[in-house]
Amino acid sequence: MASNRIGRINEEIQRELAAQIRRLKDPRVSQTGMVSITRVDTTGDLRYSRVYISVLDKSQEKDVLKGLKSAAGFLRRELGASLRLRYTPELQFIADDSIQYGAHILELLHDVEQRDGAPETEE
Repeated sequence: MASNRIGRINEEIQRELAAQIRRLKDPRVSQTGMVSITRVDTTGDLRYSRVYISVLDKSQEKDVLKGLKSAAGFLRRELGASLRLRYTPELQFIADDSIQYGAHILELLHDVEQRDGAPETEE
């Protein structure tokens, strides 16, 4: 039962942080194309949340993470005001390559599909 509650809180944190990140004025975050929150994991005592971030342009990933780290206090305060939890978790931002990895797998599958579908030539 508690894990279901934590899961719901993770979803709320993810939704609220996504909205807050879009409003950040830090150029390291706001001028970077697409920044997505792929997942949020919160400890059972709600003290800490790991926020997994995916950045479309991998060359800007380190700057985006630095920008989010510097804005963590502001984001935490905004999160606390909107969610009204007993404890507002401390935010830790972590790079997540799952979207890029998924795109790579799709590309490989597409290549295999094209190769298998191509007519074979006999010598």
